[in-house]
Amino acid sequence: MGIPGGKVEPGERPEQTLIRELHEELGITVKEDCLAPLTFASHAYDDFHLLMPLWICRRWEGDVTAREHATLIWVRANKLRDYPMPAADIPLIRI
Repeated sequence: MGIPGGKVEPGERPEQTLIRELHEELGITVKEDCLAPLTFASHAYDDFHLLMPLWICRRWEGDVTAREHATLIWVRANKLRDYPMPAADIPLIRI
């Protein structure tokens, strides 16, 4: 599964962006106090540099539904390398 994410809107904090994107892309409602920062990714693409925070979320309301992607599956962390993902996400697997 790709990691939900998007650009931070003016006046929006990263936590608010993640909550908005989780609702838009996965149809779930997350409260800010259910998010815990874990680490970040820093990756240079050809045309821009990505700095992406990674959060842990263990509680949400609603059923996870693929709204913007064709498929959605749950996999164990040790199987993530078996799936295609953006280059910036690959270093996050070991974390």
